[in-house]
Amino acid sequence: MQNRGSMAKVLVIDEDRSTLARLELLLTKDGYETVTASTGTDGLNRYVERYPDLVILDVFLSDVGGFTVLEELLEENEQAMVILMTAQLDMETAIRAMKLGAFDYVPKTADMAELLSVVHKASNTLETDRQQGGLSGEAFRNYKAGDIIGAGREMREIFKMVGVLSRSRATVLIEGESGTGKELVAKVIHKHTSSNEPFIAVNCSAIVETLLESELFGHEKGSFTSAFNRQLGKFELGRYGTVFLDEISEMSINLQAKLLRVLQEMEFERVGGKDKIQVHARIITATNKNLRTLVREGKFRADLYYRLNIVSLKIPPLRERQEDIPLLVNHLIAKIGRDLSRRISGVSEEVMEAFLRYTWPGNVRELENLLVRAGVMAKGRILDKSDFPELFKESGKIGAMNEPGSDEYDDFGRLLTLDDVEERYIRKVLQLERGKNKGELCDILGISRPTFERKLEKYGISFERDGIDQGLSANLSEVEEKIRQ
Repeated sequence: MQNRGSMAKVLVIDEDRSTLARLELLLTKDGYETVTASTGTDGLNRYVERYPDLVILDVFLSDVGGFTVLEELLEENEQAMVILMTAQLDMETAIRAMKLGAFDYVPKTADMAELLSVVHKASNTLETDRQQGGLSGEAFRNYKAGDIIGAGREMREIFKMVGVLSRSRATVLIEGESGTGKELVAKVIHKHTSSNEPFIAVNCSAIVETLLESELFGHEKGSFTSAFNRQLGKFELGRYGTVFLDEISEMSINLQAKLLRVLQEMEFERVGGKDKIQVHARIITATNKNLRTLVREGKFRADLYYRLNIVSLKIPPLRERQEDIPLLVNHLIAKIGRDLSRRISGVSEEVMEAFLRYTWPGNVRELENLLVRAGVMAKGRILDKSDFPELFKESGKIGAMNEPGSDEYDDFGRLLTLDDVEERYIRKVLQLERGKNKGELCDILGISRPTFERKLEKYGISFERDGIDQGLSANLSEVEEKIRQ
């Protein structure tokens, strides 16, 4: 027999020791490096210790159910290749196994040749994924922190900083363009610091000033016209967890002063209240703008900036993380496949090469959105050029906006102005993101709600007329047609 498993490590988890011994002998003889575990708990520990490439898992385990083990394995590494075995072969179990993300499902009554065939198929799929930029389980562990993926020096430094910050509760400022994953970084810091406490995120650009104050600090009954009941604010609800203030640059000067006082005194009062309430939550803030520049322009308080900037993290844009794109694609496809209950293996070599050429103005969020749309519409397990019609032009290359001589000129052959480019881009986002509300569109565009409203007025763009709200009631065929266009 051809030795197809010489480079792969296999973990077998089964309570039946005779089955373990038989499979270990079979797999070792076929060239696989084999590790065994007789309980679910032991299997999970062995996985973290050894990070095998493949896992053969019995569904019925007495200490931890096989499906629970499967979910925990995929939480540890969403690219884990897990083959489930069970003595009870039924439709419901098979559907559940594949929906959760198992690679395949075989009965324990299957002969060894059938099982080896499935193992070879999984091993070959793993090898194909590696050739397309994927990683083995052990290597993947080194490039992952929570849902943050990165292989470059800058991302490695961020991983190290997350580890350091997890040992304290210092205030953190996270800087980076929209879509780079600032909230993910905040969540990972929180997870490693106070995972049992709440993580509360507030988008400062999506809430008007008067409501934002109440949102943060809470209010007493009768403190204003519509205050019919007492409401606790985010700082109070955060308890000993984390309050994440996203787009802090959009907070008004007046509210900045109140936030500064909270950070200085570590206490606050509800709107309309007199009682002092202690702040125990950790504060993490994020911005897609340069706060130092805003301080110089008088748009952000210098004293607040220094209070927030105890420790700062700069998240690089995706265009500066080219080596991370294959890793991110594999990570996102595995996640999307589970969310959509679809088996998607990867992208074609042509698509990956095109991704590497593109500048990704929307960063990781743009990449994920493209992959989600492609995953919904895809007919095969490998996403190819036909699954990305909005990006592949007649030239066959992705993102014609990156190529000289394509979209830089108007219909009369004149170079476009910056306003022309901005208007075209906003209209394109409205078309592609049909059905999203204004807050979500602001996140994608990387601008505040007031700025978005001003730009719609400036360019004569109607939010309703251009089909955003209409998309909510469009039937499936209409949505599919819009995506294909």
